[in-house]
Amino acid sequence: MKKTVGIIGARGHTGAELIRLLAAHPGFELAAVSSRELDGQRVADHVPEYGGDLRYANLAPGALAALGLDAWVLAMPNGKSGVFVEALAGAGADPVIVDLSADHRFDDAWHYGLPELTRDAHEGRRRIANPGCYASAMQLAVAPMLDLLDGPVQCFGVSGYSGAGTTPSDRNDVDKLRDNLMPYALVDHLHEREVTRHLGAPVEFMPHVAPHFRGITLTANMHLREPVVAEAVEAAYRARYEDEPLVSVTTEAPWVSRIAGRHGVEIGGFTVSEDGHRLVVVATLDNLLKGAATQALQNLNLAFGYPETRGIPLD
Repeated sequence: MKKTVGIIGARGHTGAELIRLLAAHPGFELAAVSSRELDGQRVADHVPEYGGDLRYANLAPGALAALGLDAWVLAMPNGKSGVFVEALAGAGADPVIVDLSADHRFDDAWHYGLPELTRDAHEGRRRIANPGCYASAMQLAVAPMLDLLDGPVQCFGVSGYSGAGTTPSDRNDVDKLRDNLMPYALVDHLHEREVTRHLGAPVEFMPHVAPHFRGITLTANMHLREPVVAEAVEAAYRARYEDEPLVSVTTEAPWVSRIAGRHGVEIGGFTVSEDGHRLVVVATLDNLLKGAATQALQNLNLAFGYPETRGIPLD
């Protein structure tokens, strides 16, 4: 029998991607989608890949428990998920909850679901905090060198404007972004604190928004205690991720144009300073997929005992 899943905040870019993934998944049934703006409209009219008759509904927090679903994905802006989690708990319901916001990424009672690095602690966890898009790229880019780091890692990030969501702002205004690169939150960004906490190493992060719609380029600059050579570094990354179907290691620096619409991460461009103590690595991922919806599906699969990549197209 299929497990039933509901989505709160389904109008956004990530919600639509998750609907597509769940619609094609053999083990999950999309049973509820909540959106205030789209209340009453057919899901299939907005996400053609979904072929059912389900309609969007404006679900209040207190309405969730009565639906008796096996899992809920909360795809809302930061600061909005708490009332839904509290309402489910208050009603005695215990579904699996995957929160795509940052609300529970700093809460030790929740599992931090970056499977490539944290899956060993996933078993039995029913409250899962999905990592941020930039944070996923940063951690995967740095993790193989963690034991050699000498001081903070500097990360320069560039995202497509879909990362700014659907609420109008300068960072998703295509006219203001045209021929432009827009820096923002250059110190103490949320993802900077998130990565520093979960990686256990200080990170300094400088995000920017570019005119393309989707995809992240993350360049990590690492100072190392011991000298390395590029060939050995690349071999270490290949060994670390050789069994990870959603992580691809390349010799050349990956391009964001090649990751858009794909479900994995590319890491490469291994460049070492003459003295061997400075390493630069580039990672790319689709912020709406591996940075959000694909990772949420990985976490749902793990929560219900399915193969981690079930329902995720591998290329």
